[in-house]
This record gives sequence, structure tokens and C-alpha cells, in this order.
Amino acid sequence: MYRIGIDIGGTFTDLAAVDERGRIVIAKSSSTPHDPSEGLLEGLNVLAAELGLDRESLLKQTERIVHGTTVATNALLESKGAKVALLTTEGHRDIIEMREGLKDDRYRVRMAPPRPLVERTHRIGVKERIRADGTASTPLTAENLNKAVEAAAELGVDAIAVCYLHSYKNAEHEIQTGEALAAKLPDTYISLSSEVLPQIKEFERVWTTIVNAYVGPVLSNYLNRLSEKLIEAGYSGDVMVMHSHGGVAPIVESSRLAAGAVLSGPAGGIAAATFGATLLDQPDLITFDVGGTSTDIALLQDGEAALASNKKVGIANVALPTLDIHTLGAGGGSVARVRGKILHVGPESAGAYPGPAAYGNGGTGATVTDANVVLGYLHPSNFLGGRMTLDAKAAHDAVGLVADQLGTSVIEAAEGISKIVNTTMAEGIRLVSVRRGVDPRKFALMSFGGAAGLHVTEVARLLDIKRVFVPNVAAVLSAWGMLASDLRYEMVRSHVSEASAMSTESLREILGRMEADGRSRLVDFHGDVLVRYALDMRYGEQITEISVPIDDVDLHAEDAVDQIVDRFHKRHDELYAHSAPDQEVVIVNARVAVVGKLPELHAAPLTQQSWEGVSESGTRRIYLDGWRDVPVFKFDGLIPGAKVDGPAIIESPTTTVLLHTNEAASVTPHGWLDIAL
Repeated sequence: MYRIGIDIGGTFTDLAAVDERGRIVIAKSSSTPHDPSEGLLEGLNVLAAELGLDRESLLKQTERIVHGTTVATNALLESKGAKVALLTTEGHRDIIEMREGLKDDRYRVRMAPPRPLVERTHRIGVKERIRADGTASTPLTAENLNKAVEAAAELGVDAIAVCYLHSYKNAEHEIQTGEALAAKLPDTYISLSSEVLPQIKEFERVWTTIVNAYVGPVLSNYLNRLSEKLIEAGYSGDVMVMHSHGGVAPIVESSRLAAGAVLSGPAGGIAAATFGATLLDQPDLITFDVGGTSTDIALLQDGEAALASNKKVGIANVALPTLDIHTLGAGGGSVARVRGKILHVGPESAGAYPGPAAYGNGGTGATVTDANVVLGYLHPSNFLGGRMTLDAKAAHDAVGLVADQLGTSVIEAAEGISKIVNTTMAEGIRLVSVRRGVDPRKFALMSFGGAAGLHVTEVARLLDIKRVFVPNVAAVLSAWGMLASDLRYEMVRSHVSEASAMSTESLREILGRMEADGRSRLVDFHGDVLVRYALDMRYGEQITEISVPIDDVDLHAEDAVDQIVDRFHKRHDELYAHSAPDQEVVIVNARVAVVGKLPELHAAPLTQQSWEGVSESGTRRIYLDGWRDVPVFKFDGLIPGAKVDGPAIIESPTTTVLLHTNEAASVTPHGWLDIAL
């Protein structure tokens, strides 16, 4: 029986199948942005062929599919979500435009405000009011409720977000509104803030609720359509969806909490890196995931990635727990342009179609992939294991147009494109390390994504990083990593209290109720369950909180609260290099993660692929400060313990790794590359 991980990116759809012994088979197919399920099903055909099966036979031998999708992300970034109305407390409908009084660039006086996801005419004030203590100062009458529901119905929207003041403390009014809307508009997607984010801070709560309503119908329709197509294709197992926090959830839960999947795809790579950190005994890693459209970067310390409580995606704020991933508009499809004799690369991307000029689909803009073809790094006849032939002349012509504008040779233009994208990627890593007080030189770089291997060692040099890892499933690591993820439900509840006024009994009661809520969602799950606790805390005069894990605190100890406060001071010092033990500490939010442990992912050497590439001892002429012939090795032909000295190229059907002079790659017991610079 197989488990299959599927990651749909902007350019390619990646698939990884793992059997019960840990053997891995991978595949890639072109993404189909107009309907991602088409590229997914074609990818299953390719995967089945690699296993010597047809698609129906493969699906009948598959027990679980874990899917990372960019459907919600793209709906946000491309403004292609649902038509949404907002019901909110009277007098508060402009919160999303006030933006806490801030703007992205505060010094640009003439900066136009972003267009909100809900037009002002679609924001309806409802006469009701819950106080901060949970009591109702203005009850929600049947007359006012019916008036609001009728007004929403007349708008003819696809989804309705409901966010009343202080509903995190008392959700009664929101529940009544949700029931009335469901009765009046049974086919309309309803998003209640008390279900999406029952947490203090009105701006974050209303934005997250709106995002959920905006992407909910799009994601729900896609997942239901995909489920039907998989059933028609012969699949009868579970379909799990990757969420932004690094866990997975069933289709029903993913449709309900669609905002939780806005960074679904990149989360799989972090799950894989976490698994790899244990496999390699290298707990401090920087992940470097380069695809066709973007580069995703994250920091792992002591084998764990940090969760952010607020993430901006396009103009939208999403305050759900999300893996702290930094995304750059730099990838294999990033387009090179000349403006005023200055060369720029990205963030525009050629995407899956027409793609780089080398794809032969009519694209004419020079991309990073085209530059790599001109430099000789990519072999035109071995792309995707020979299933796709690159058009070297088209790549040369596209880069030639850039060269003409710069007044340089084609090879100099290609080299310039490569250097600029490497610098952009290195700057992205600085954002998640140096600017946060972390020295990247103490970390190793984990490279994955189809385009990362050609850039990773040069990026490492720019940061003075001395060690790089490249998994043998690098091109589809996010898809593979999804199989290392567990069922996960994140609970958050606001309970603002000075720590000195919080008793251990009250804290246990709050966390106990949240744990019971999470466990109730695992009612059909029969495996082991892990529960993790954390508190969002701050000093009394601060306005932002930091999350403090309290898993190792004995909540039955008399000094449990004192232990928690000590951990807060220590965590504050780690993050900001100072603490204030004499100041009052405030507990703002309680967080509980309920994790259903799925079968462990086993790592085994990569199954041989059916491709005819260059021989293990072949050579290729490439440009590295001048033209030279370098040896070329098959990635899956290298045995554990083997060593390859640069300059050299190591190829698999789905990725290419470039070693420069003074770089040496050793093969780990699991077939991964351990590169020393």
C-alpha cells in the first residue's frame, strides 16, 4: 500500500509515493492553473508509470493522499476569491481600511491604500454590542437580525463573514446570526469569527474572518471537485490537506477553515526539513526551497520551525498559527528585465504557461531557467528525465534580447541573471536570520525544489555558510514531507489576565476545555494523540505578545505560574536580548495544539527512475568564469559514502546540482548529498 504526497506549485505539480518499507518514487507534471486537479491527475499517471502501473491500479493500492495546494494562496494574491459581505457591530465596518493606522511604506505620502477584499457597500453594521467582559450592552433583537440578514441576501454574494465586537468572549450573537444566515441562504458560505479566530484584537480577527470567507468557496469547490474526480478514478482512501501550521486536516475541516491553508504548499517542505534534521543529526537548518515561481525560506532551531501568529499574504492579514516562512519572488521562471540599463530579475514569473522561452510554449522573456540553459547547467534533452526537451536556441535568443539592451555578450547577460537571482535569494535568508539576531554561519542550508540545486552553493557562499544538504528527493521534497505530517488542530482562546492574578486551577481549566475541544475533532481517529500547550504573553505596557511553550511545566505544581513567568523572561531575552523581571507579566492568549500521530515516515534510498540521462562518468561543457568541461554524475547512481569533488554536475530526472571549485559532496547513508564548502 502507498501513501502519496502531492504539492501543486505555480509551474510544476510534484508527487511522491512511499510504500510501507519507506521506498520512494517521485514524479513531476506541469501544473494547470485553470484547474489544478487536471495537473494532479496527470501527475498520478506519470507516478503510476514510474511504478509500472496504470493510474487506477495505483489508486486502489493507495491508503492516503496528502495534498498541498496553492488554490487559496492564488485566490488571495490574484484577487480571484469569492464575492463577500461583512456583518459587523454597528460603527465598526471600516476597521479593515483603517489598518491600525499604518501603511506598508509610511514615508510614501501619496501611497494609494490597498483595495479591501470587501467593498464598503457590502459591509453591514448590525445593532448589537458585547462588552469586553462578555455581557451584552445592546442585545441582538430579532428585528435587527432579520434586517441585517435581508440586507446581506439582497447583495447576492458568495460568502458572508460575521465579526462582532468581543465575540471571542461571548459568541452568542454570532451564533444566532450564523443560524439565521444558514436558514435564509443555505448555499452561501458562512464564516464566523468566533469559529475562525476566537481571539482578542479586532483588526486581526475581522481580517482573518474575511479571508476565510474570501477563499472558502474557492477552496471548498476545488476540494469537492478533486474528491469526486479521485473517486471516479478508483480511489477510496482518505484525502488530507496540508495546513499552514505544518499539520494536515480532512477536506471537511479544510473547507471550514480555508484561511488555514493559505500557505499550504510551502508547509510541506518545512515538515520534510524537520524530519531531515533528525535524519541528518543537524538540528539547526535554514530551508531553501526554490521552485519555478518563488523561493521559500524558513529557520529551524533545535529541529523545530517557529510558528508565526500573524502573516501577511498579499494585502490580507491572516492571524492563524502559520509556519514562519519568508517568500521571495525569485525562482526558475523569474523574468529578467532591463530598466534604464540596469538588470532586474523577478518578481514577475513566466509561470507554468508559457513558461521560460526554453519550454517552447511561445514564451519570449528571458528567465533564470533560460540563463541556466545558456550557461550549460541544464541539459536540453534530460529535463524531467527526458519527458520534456528544452529549446536551447529559444533560451539563447531570449537572453540575447537582454544582452542587446545591456550592451553585453549573451553569456555575460546569462551570468548576470544568475548572480542577481543568487543575491536576491541570499538577501531573503538574511531577512530570516541576521535581522532576527541569528548568525546564519552557524546553520546548514537544506536545498530543495527543482531549481535550488543550481544556486544553493553560491547562495551559501554569499552568507559564509559552510555546509549544504541536498535530499535525493529534493525536487519534490514538499510533497514527500507532507507524508511526515500529522493530523493537527490548533486551538486559541483569549483570556487576558495578569500572571500574578492567574491561579493554576484556572489555567488548568482553560487549557483542559481547549484540549477537550481539540480531541472532539479527532473523534474518528484511533491513533496516539499528542497535546502541546503555549501562552501568548507580554509585559504590562507592551502591545505585542510572544508565544511561550509550557509543555514541560507541571501544571499541578504550586509554583506553576511562577515557572511560566520565568520562561517568558527567558524567551523575551532570547528574542530581544533583554528582559524586565521586575515588570508585571500579562497572559493574553492560551494555545493548545492537539496532534493525532499518523504512521511514521520511513526514509529509504530512492528507487531507480526510468530515464536515459548522461552516463555516470560523462562530461558537459559549462560556463564557470570561462568555458570548461566538467564531469556529470547521476544522483541516484551515487552510493552511500561516495564523494564528488567540484566542479561537477549531479543530475536526477527532476533536479540538477552544480558544484563549484573547492566544493565537495559526500553521499549520506540515505542517499542525500552533504556538500562542504
